[in-house]
This record gives sequence, C-alpha cells and structure tokens, in this order.
Amino acid sequence: MTDSLDIVGQSVTRLELEDKVLGVTRYTADLKRPGMLYAKILRSPHPHARIVAIDTSAAEKAPGVHAVLTHHDVSSFAIEGDLLVLDARLRFVGDEVAAVAAESPAAAADALELIRVEYEPLPPVFDCGAALAPGAPELHPGGNLVDGRRLVVERGDTEGAFPTAFRVFEGVFHTAAHGPVGMETRSALAEWDDDRLTVHKTSRSLHAHDRKILSNALGIPLEHVRVICTSMGGGFGNKDEGRLGPLAAFLARKAGRPVRLEYSRMEEFIAGRNRQAMVSRLKIGVAEDGAPVAIEMRSEMNAGAHVASGRNVTRRIGQGALYLYACPNARFEGASVYTNHPAGGSFRGLGAPAGHFALEVLMDQVAAGMGLDPLEYRLRFHVGPEGQPGRRTTPPGEAIPDEPVEGGVPFSSHGLRECLLSGAERIGWRERRQPNGSATGPSRRGLGVAMGIYKGGVGREAQAEIHVDRRGRVEVRVGVVDVGQGSSTILAQIAAEALQLPLDFITMVMADTAHTPPGHITAGSSTTFSSGHAVKQAADTVRNRLRERAAATLGVSDVSLSGGVFTAQGREGAALTFHQLCAALPEPVIEQVTLTPGSTDRVINSFSAHFAEVEVEMDTGRIRILRYVAAQDAGRIVNPRLAEGQVTGAVLQFLGIALREELLMDPTSGVTLNPSFLEHKNTAIVDFPPVEVLFASQPEPLAPFGAKGLGEPPVVPVYAAVANAVANATGVWLHEAPFTPKRVLQAIAQQGADRP
Repeated sequence: MTDSLDIVGQSVTRLELEDKVLGVTRYTADLKRPGMLYAKILRSPHPHARIVAIDTSAAEKAPGVHAVLTHHDVSSFAIEGDLLVLDARLRFVGDEVAAVAAESPAAAADALELIRVEYEPLPPVFDCGAALAPGAPELHPGGNLVDGRRLVVERGDTEGAFPTAFRVFEGVFHTAAHGPVGMETRSALAEWDDDRLTVHKTSRSLHAHDRKILSNALGIPLEHVRVICTSMGGGFGNKDEGRLGPLAAFLARKAGRPVRLEYSRMEEFIAGRNRQAMVSRLKIGVAEDGAPVAIEMRSEMNAGAHVASGRNVTRRIGQGALYLYACPNARFEGASVYTNHPAGGSFRGLGAPAGHFALEVLMDQVAAGMGLDPLEYRLRFHVGPEGQPGRRTTPPGEAIPDEPVEGGVPFSSHGLRECLLSGAERIGWRERRQPNGSATGPSRRGLGVAMGIYKGGVGREAQAEIHVDRRGRVEVRVGVVDVGQGSSTILAQIAAEALQLPLDFITMVMADTAHTPPGHITAGSSTTFSSGHAVKQAADTVRNRLRERAAATLGVSDVSLSGGVFTAQGREGAALTFHQLCAALPEPVIEQVTLTPGSTDRVINSFSAHFAEVEVEMDTGRIRILRYVAAQDAGRIVNPRLAEGQVTGAVLQFLGIALREELLMDPTSGVTLNPSFLEHKNTAIVDFPPVEVLFASQPEPLAPFGAKGLGEPPVVPVYAAVANAVANATGVWLHEAPFTPKRVLQAIAQQGADRP
C-alpha cells in the first residue's frame, strides 16, 4: 500500500522562526553561567615575529583577573595541522599572543595592557610570488607551498591538444580577499564539571571537528567532552575554524570558572578567517566551430598564515574548468600559498565563484571571438547528461567523486539546459540583448549570462536516530548543525513525509554531542542529501514497524498511515490513531541508521544558469543591477519558500562581494585597513532589485525525495554574470573583482571603450 501526505514540496514555516522573531532564541553570546568570566585576547602588532619573552605577572595580579594564558600554558597539539592552540611564532597582524579571563570584559581588556611581550620581528611576505621566491622566509616547516606541492588534476592531454586548436583564448583573473562578516560574531562558552568539559560554540561541525579537537588538545577522553551549538546566526562556512574553543576551555580549566570568549566585530574581520585572494590564468583552445578542445587553468590562492580547508578551497577553483563544458582535454593546477595575510578559511562556495568567474568571462570572450551569441554558445557546448568524453578512471564498485575529472560517467540528473532556457526566457534574452558594446550614451545597459556546476550529492557518512515513545512524541536526532539555512525544517519535512505524520508531530534534536549520534560537517551543500538520506531511511523503517504493529492490533494484514491515522484495509471503519498505538507500545521504538550515500555509476551535481541586467555609468564607473534571474537545478524542492530564500540570499551576498566588498591590507605593515562596517563597504538590500528565482523540474533519482544540493550552488555564477553583463553594455571585459568604479574606469581606459 502506498501512503501519501505530501509534506515534502510544501512551504511550511521554518521551525525556529517564531522564536527568532520574538527574540526567544539564544545564541552562544547570549548564554551566561553562574560565576562566568569574560575573556579577551592579546593580538600581535607584527605581521611576522617570534615571542622572545612574555611577562604576565602584572596582569595576573590585576583586579578581577582569574586566568592568563600564553603558549607556555597550553599543549602543543595542532588544531588544524598548522595551527597550535597558542604559538611562539606569530604570522599576521592580529595573531593570538595571549588570553585573559576576568570578572568583566573591561577588566580583561585592562589586563591585556599589562602583559609585557618582547618580540623578535621577522621578515614578512604578503603575496604568493614573494612567498614562493627562492630565499623567502618559511612561515611553516617545509616551506610556503601548502603540503609542499601543487595540486594537479587532468583529463586527456591538453599539451597535445592546444597545437591542434583553431584559436586559443587566454586571460588572467583576480579576486580579492573578503571578510564574510556574518551578523553573529563567533563565540565560545566553556565550563568544567570535574574532568568533564561542556563547550557551547558557534560551529558547523561539533562531532567531526570540535569535540575531537577539544579532547586531544586538553588530553581528556572524547566521552568527557560535550559540544553544543544552541543556534547559529549565519555560518557561511568557517565558524568551526580557529582557536576559539580550546582557548576558552584552557582558560576555564585554569580559572576554575566558566569562561565565555567572544570576538568583537573588528576581531571577526581580522582573525575570523577570511575569503582568500586568488589569481587564475586560463587558456581555452577551440575548434573551427567553437567547440572547446582544451581547457587549462592555473591558480594560486593566498592562503594567509594558516589553512583549514586550504587545498579543498583551491581544488574547488578548478572544477568548472574541468567539467562545465564538454571537452576531451582539461587540466587544472592549483597552489595554496602561505603568506603573512590574516588566515584564510572556508566560505560559501570555497574557490568555485573565483574559478567560474575566470571560466565564464573567458568563455564569453570565446563566443564573441567566434561570432556566437553567449547563450547559444553555452547551449551548444555545455556538458551534457552523458558526462564528459573519455574513460572512467574510478575503479568499478567505488563511488564516483562529487568533483569528478574523468570521462565516461553520466549525470544522474541534469537540468542545466532547462535552467539556461527558462532563465533566458524570463529575462527576455533573445528579444532584448544587443551586441556587445553597441549601447551608447552616458549610461549603458547590458545583459549577461553565466553557468555553474557544483557538488549536489556529497557522500558524507551520516547518522540519524528516530525515537517514538508511548506519549506519541517523535524525536529525530541528527548531529549536524543548522547554520542558518533551515536544515532543521528540511530534515523534519523529510521525516514527516517518510513517517506519514503531520509535521507538528516531529521534534528535531540537533547540534548537541550528548544527545545526537555523530554528525558530519555542515559543508559542501551536503546536509539535505547525506543527513536527509539517513533520516529518510530511519523513518521508513520506523513507519513499517509501526504499521506492522497497527495491523496486528486491528487484526488485519495491512494498514495505511496518513495524517497520524492507521486505517485497516479490508475492514471498513477500523482505524487507530498514532497516539493510541503509541500508548500501547511495550517500549519506545528506536531506530538508528548509519550510511554513506552516493553512486558508483553516476555523477551527482547541481547546476546553475544566472542572468543579469546592468546599467553602467561611463563617467563614474558605477554599476547598477537592474534585474537578476537565477535558475537552479537542485532536484525536487523540499520547501519552495526556504529554497527561494537560499537562492536570493546567495545572489545578494555575492552581488555585494562582486561590486564592492574587499578586505584591504597595508602592503608594508600587514595591518588590516578596514576591519569594521564603517570602512568595509557592505551592500544592503536596497542596493539591488528582487532576485527572480526559477527551479528546474528534474528530481534527483538518487537523493531523498529527489532533492540535491542548493546551499552553495547559487553563489557560483554571480561574479561572471555581472561581468558579462558589463561587457555587453560597454564592450569592456572585467578581469578583477570586486568591480569597483575605479576598476571599471581603468578597464574602460585600457580597452579603449568609447566614453561620452
């Protein structure tokens, strides 16, 4: 018997919305414990230095101070491979030197002034070229090239293919460092109970990251560590990275009191893990009909002083070049480079927006050079459902990578063409787009298009538990963190649909290592796919067990379940409510599932096609966004309103980065010049028109209820869509982001566009 409730696909109100609107929700910085102390951090004034001596005696005697922490007081455990809890070697202006816990924030700040540090300044390096030059100071053992080697992935033979190309196009593209600046700054609250530690923390990875790090750094058993994220005020990728949790825990242990450590807004800008500056050199060879025959990208990422997801960020730069266009020969070479910039980290989309910026702008130039409309070029040459040409290299029976390189493997679902056609129709591409540079006058309008490819089904190991008790309470327990994207609501909808119960029967328990099974990191647009799979499988099993018990109770062979009522088949009028059945349970029903979803013969990716209409003021270089259409292939949409919000937020966030937002550093002192909202020019919602969101109609057959990744894919094409619209308006190609008025005017001058 097939049951039906259709909760998946409805725009139900997100579970935590009322509490957030009413101010009931408590974030980590809102939490207080009896006797809690407040922590502050002393930060390095030098971009590169060694601590020769440090004297904390005066600070320790200051009124209200209960603990002072230096590198002498902590373990030598490496948190993230290259990051110690505290280090005698300092690698950027703002690096952590010492920490103080006191009765008030003011007392802690005053105590920092009493710490005396003797520094030995060391020569700094701020750009990748200087860091990789012979004789450059080594910022970490082994040199400044992260992992000591460049990352190379390739398909076919680009070296042999380029000489056969009809034409070759080349370009160099730059993207600047950027501060993610989520509304919530990061914080941690640590408390000890004998040898047991509880840490409340802003994080996206309590089980897989924080709990293990705290256990190892503090030398206590894993089962003695509890980590909780009560609620997240916007994660965007990197709030688990850095020293925050261990510093709070060491201070709390030394003081014998709970300690809360919270970053100021300035600290968030300087030390909160920024988006790295990147440069990409791209070469594309095409046949006489314009078909790509070889694509080669070489990228360098300025990783800063430390890396968390360094090589993953770099790898993501190249995926578009490797896989978005059907091409038998593709090669990506990426380098992550240590410098004395503030430490980089993970941020929404990792390196993909920068890589697609280079790829999609140069592809527009290819289309123009070959006399083809940019939309028609993409419709003709984008990667098709059959995948890339070539042969499979993944061994039979092994899961296909979610960032594939090989050929010969088809996609499990593929809505890219639908996105291109529906987005073009919505913005009126064929009726309204004029040739590049044909507009005249002081203000010129143009249309641009860009595509994107991204992970859609990350095969992370996922666990879920479902508990049904005699009161009819259904708890769905997963260890992942809702980082603000609404995953608690999505997982609840998946559970309710599979259980065939009303949504208000479901209680979500998340982000607490004491009450949930181990959970994967909330990253890579993986939660709906990976944890959703585990939740659905556990719910399917629970539903079947309850149906069997209901059938036995009613004395029939089969029952249907819908809306919380079991209805007997073959006995008219015989029914049993869910709560009646639960009341008769001899013991709670508990089901736990552990699985690693994925496919051994299909690529699971998400796609995007974005269209922008802009107006460029030729005298000032100012760009205004007039319209924006974002077409997304994300499989079946679990919650349309939440999904639309995800896409809208992603586009607006990256329009701001594309046009204005940039983290500036003095090139001689290493000081961050704009670490506040006053100097860091963030855009606001009034700067942009509403984003028009479209979704492809194809469900993903290998995903729970057909849904695949959506959190990051919408950020991928934004830079390029705007840059290509500017090129259409002015005839000028922008190769450096953000597209500030100064850079626009420079490009106009360099490329000789007519100005009024």
